[in-house]
Amino acid sequence: MMMGLVKWVNLFIIFHLFGAATTTKPIMAASDSSKFLNLAKEPWVFDWMVEIRRKIHENPELGYEEFKTSELVRTELDKLGIPYKYPVAVTGVIAFIGTKKPPFVAIRADMDALPMQELVEWEHKSKVQGKMHACGHDAHVAMLLGAAKILKEHEKDIQGTVVLVFQPAEEGGGGAKEILDAGALENVSAIFGLHVAPKLPIGVVASRSGSFFAGSGFFEAIISGKGGHAAIPQHSIDPILAASNVIVSLQHIISREADPLDSQVVTVAKFQGGGAFNVIPDSVTIGGTFRAFSTGSFMQLRQRIEQVITKQASVQRCNATVSFLDDKPFFPPTVNHAELHDYFQSVAGSVLGGDKVIDIQPLMGSEDFSFYQQVIPGYFFLLGMENTAVEHLESPHSPHFKVNEDALPYGAALHASLAANYLLKIHQDLPVVKEKHHDEL
Repeated sequence: MMMGLVKWVNLFIIFHLFGAATTTKPIMAASDSSKFLNLAKEPWVFDWMVEIRRKIHENPELGYEEFKTSELVRTELDKLGIPYKYPVAVTGVIAFIGTKKPPFVAIRADMDALPMQELVEWEHKSKVQGKMHACGHDAHVAMLLGAAKILKEHEKDIQGTVVLVFQPAEEGGGGAKEILDAGALENVSAIFGLHVAPKLPIGVVASRSGSFFAGSGFFEAIISGKGGHAAIPQHSIDPILAASNVIVSLQHIISREADPLDSQVVTVAKFQGGGAFNVIPDSVTIGGTFRAFSTGSFMQLRQRIEQVITKQASVQRCNATVSFLDDKPFFPPTVNHAELHDYFQSVAGSVLGGDKVIDIQPLMGSEDFSFYQQVIPGYFFLLGMENTAVEHLESPHSPHFKVNEDALPYGAALHASLAANYLLKIHQDLPVVKEKHHDEL
């Protein structure tokens, strides 16, 4: 009888513990990741994100000038009761959700706009002449705040600290490098970021392991000759002719020196010289960009660009000086961490469905998220937002660029799921990336 009673008591205890474990399961368990998407679609989150995005869109600010955007972010964080550090890298904001103790995982949004005039006619068109959010950074900020709102609602279940990175100056300013130089992410174990993709269907994400975006740099050259009358060119030294030969010769670097299996690009996109039809100018200025997927290839391109410009100019009796615009930092290649790729596919698949997570080929665009990846295991992905039944969207950096706001919940849910589940994995002793953890960020 006693043995039977003990057996029933043990069964009762096991049943009770099992039931408690199932009823108190945290929302960020991997099997429940789809709940984040449902939450992000709720009007109290979705409508709020739309409102934020439109406010930012109406008031675009260039790199390191995002003072109003940063103020809006801090105001919303204050309302949510989320602590933060400010200023970081001039206008950046670093916020914290969770235990405020290790482990730390970061999710990032860039805040800056572009110096171009918006040509989309709608109620929330840019109110600032010559400035526009033509790359979706307004949506990125709204989605990161959406993730913050969801995570704050479930802060007690977060097993570590989620670090929210609101970064300035992605568009050529190297804001990510400034965030790192400020020491804001020293003890972060992993970082995730996204970019809206107007040619990818809504509800679909795309990325790849390893090289994703190219490294990029800029160059500018002044080619100097001797000006004169166009009718007597023998009395001049023509810098336009020299510059023309330079441009053609630069393309030979790619076609005759670069490995065809190692994608590289050299593009001259700027040519300024002369102001009259019958005057040979004293000098010409050219400039452009160069791209490669490895640091070695990139540095070889840089060396050869300078050599080709100076030597080809001398063939035409001109002098040339070349600048690589150190005020515009070299963006390293964006290289996704291999183990984080497997993790991303698992989490994104649970949020969106496995058929909505696709691999794509490397892209020649660049992204300063790569600075984070040089010192922290990082992962970057594209978030689809095109609904062809409604309209075809223009590419980023177009004055006709639009954001499909129906994509906002997907980005917010993925941000929240990637961060929370990463911390859960670490606590379950199933580390995605082995890192040392310190007591504070």
